[in-house]
Amino acid sequence: MILANALFGAWLLSAAPTAMADTCQGPIDHPGEAFSYVQPINTTILSPYGHSPASLPSPNMTGNGGWELALLKAKQFVNTLTVEEKSWMATGQPGPCVGNVLPIPRLNFSGLCLQNGPQCVQQGDYSSVFVSSVSAAASWDRQLLYDRARALAEEHKAKGSHVILGPVGGPLGRSPYNSRTWEGFAADPYLTGVCMEETINGIQDAGVQANAKHLIANEQETQRNPTFAPDANETTYIQDSVSSNIDDRTLHEIYMWPFANAVRAKVASAMCAYNRLNGSHSCQNSYLLNHILKGELGFQGYVMSDWGATHSGVASIDSGMDMTMPGGFTLYGAFWTDGSYFGGNLTRAIQNGTIEMSRLDDMIMRIMTPYFWLGQEKNFPSVDASVGPLNYDSPPDTWLYDWKFTGQSNRDVRSDHNDMIREHGAASTVLLKNERNALPLRKPGNIVIAGNDAGPPMQGPSLRADFEYGVLAGSIGSGSCRFSHLSTPLEAINARARKDGSLVQSFLNNTLLTTTELTWPLWNPQQPDVCLVFLKSFTGEGEDRTSLELDWDGNAVAEAVASHCNNTVIITNSGGANVMPFADHPNVTAILAQHYAGEETGNAIVDVLYGDVNPSAKLPYVIAYNESDYNAPLTTAVYSNGTYDWQSWFDEGLEVGYRYFDAHNISVRYEFGFGLSYTTFNLKDLKPKCSAPSKLTALPAKRPTEPGGNPALWETVYTLEAEVSNIGDVDGFAVPQLYVEFPSSTPTGTPPSQLRGFDKVWLPAGKKRTVTFELMRRDVSHWDVTAQDWRIPVGSFTFKAGFSSRDFRAKYDVTLIKA
Repeated sequence: MILANALFGAWLLSAAPTAMADTCQGPIDHPGEAFSYVQPINTTILSPYGHSPASLPSPNMTGNGGWELALLKAKQFVNTLTVEEKSWMATGQPGPCVGNVLPIPRLNFSGLCLQNGPQCVQQGDYSSVFVSSVSAAASWDRQLLYDRARALAEEHKAKGSHVILGPVGGPLGRSPYNSRTWEGFAADPYLTGVCMEETINGIQDAGVQANAKHLIANEQETQRNPTFAPDANETTYIQDSVSSNIDDRTLHEIYMWPFANAVRAKVASAMCAYNRLNGSHSCQNSYLLNHILKGELGFQGYVMSDWGATHSGVASIDSGMDMTMPGGFTLYGAFWTDGSYFGGNLTRAIQNGTIEMSRLDDMIMRIMTPYFWLGQEKNFPSVDASVGPLNYDSPPDTWLYDWKFTGQSNRDVRSDHNDMIREHGAASTVLLKNERNALPLRKPGNIVIAGNDAGPPMQGPSLRADFEYGVLAGSIGSGSCRFSHLSTPLEAINARARKDGSLVQSFLNNTLLTTTELTWPLWNPQQPDVCLVFLKSFTGEGEDRTSLELDWDGNAVAEAVASHCNNTVIITNSGGANVMPFADHPNVTAILAQHYAGEETGNAIVDVLYGDVNPSAKLPYVIAYNESDYNAPLTTAVYSNGTYDWQSWFDEGLEVGYRYFDAHNISVRYEFGFGLSYTTFNLKDLKPKCSAPSKLTALPAKRPTEPGGNPALWETVYTLEAEVSNIGDVDGFAVPQLYVEFPSSTPTGTPPSQLRGFDKVWLPAGKKRTVTFELMRRDVSHWDVTAQDWRIPVGSFTFKAGFSSRDFRAKYDVTLIKA
């Protein structure tokens, strides 16, 4: 037990107040930070942001917002637990799932199974791979988002998952170089907020707990975790994790915005991130967890750490973290001992009074209330025994508990979800260019397929995605998937060509296509009717992007093919933005953008190419002309060796994504919200549905906090409507969008346009309909850093409606608050 005692000593030391003379790394979040953030005063650090004030104690949950009965059951359950059982419920354990909470057989509690899965059941055979989250966001379709999430959760539940580790609200997409934006939704807080809410509703309506992650400002993979000295216990930092330094207004209006939607949707849990926020680790940042999440937003669920993001015991617990994952266990001699800050150390802290029992009870009630609220105590499927051997985080030889499996193994949970995935893949494909009526295809006689993203992965559909040959339908990391089957573009196009009697020639080697000595044209016998070029860009967890060009010389492949084919259609497959210089080539007649479209990616793209589906998707980010046009580069290096030198200053403030390009009047290749159709839409007559409220106050009425914050913020204060018409000759979906320009009285730094509404409506050719945009108080407010509240500014608002962030067809001015 020597190791356990040593760890407990370190754990208590992490809770001891740090001596603070006249030196600081800005005010530390809590005197119980795991490691001392002490260095000579730096006036750059002591700016309006870059520090995080303490907020103690951690608020107790109330069950407010519909969880009252479930909370009562949780209290009754907690009253039957021993101190040891409570401590272990807050501590992860190696086991069959990526995260595990131990069973308590005497209470018929079978434990909790936490599984990765923003796109699939990661540890699941005979399960589906859905479209990625960024792909779903590109649909701008609330129903699609809900249906996708519900079907995904049904598969998880059938495999025994109690908790899905998703959806992802961070990274939001501050920088296009972040490599995990494909796991999230959009480089916009409003659109991401809608996606979060619909996804959480879909997951939890299926009886599975959702987990909103990564809280917060997890906007880069580089130095997301501390660099440790190579000592036995890895407790000494060489350099700490990067600190996302954000001012109060930006934190609320950009990065916390979608998490407020998540809390409003009664998300069961939230995952605190690896990075620091304003100098303090996210998982022991009491201002973030206690003040904002549990206080201001009224969050009723539990906060879990990202895997290995716990760096203290008392500090993390007092600061609002409720569950540590994956736990941390070590075999010492003949004894299994707890190598975690929680677990047995937490038991001893309760016994010696370092942690109050009331705090531990609240932690467990927060964990158990969603369990009862979703009815997971009633006939919930057991964990499928087949998931254990697929667990690379804790393979079976690391398990400490004798896990018992019941029920059928290797369950086929796919149902008929492949049909839905195909439909979603087509609905999420963005048409960026379409000249000379290149698309849809009309039974072309001679087709060339080029590019290394068209065929099957050479090593088979697997967890790895950074392969040269084969379609990229998902990516790597905690969001990776195992494919039960995979429809490739090559396979799907060949199937369609056989039906049409077309000739198909394929050239899938990018290196060959860009070899200068090659004799062109490659194809035979005559000029193709169309050349379909499939290109890809890999992004994935663990390492940020270094270029926004398409991989494997994709841009050069596009230029090479277009130089010899006068009807070249480019199809990109990427987790985010790419520069597209080939878009200017006169022979590039059409461009389609997919975003890791899941197991039916080939069939889905054929449906769009041949016009079986009229494209309606819109970009959830900006495609610039040049890489240098983007702002907010990642912090990829520091040029000193101080422990706390990794500082990322979010000096762009609210100018994230399209807001930056608009604020500085920078031309873009394809703007946020842009996407073409095979028909043409128009919008006119933007007007109020009713008059502006005459007694609207600048600040919201003070009302008891509910999940999502002050309920007054979510009340509709103004409604606009517009007429949308299909003036083309093809039936299709229109996606009208509403943007707001705030009054000049709004504080400096407010972007000229911000998304505040959208709809997706079906319009037959020649038809029109009225769309309605309901604006909540939060939508027309800014965060007042002095009042610490949401304020509607004085003066005239300009509302702009159209079909992208730069395609406005109608405007309307109104004053909501008079001077």
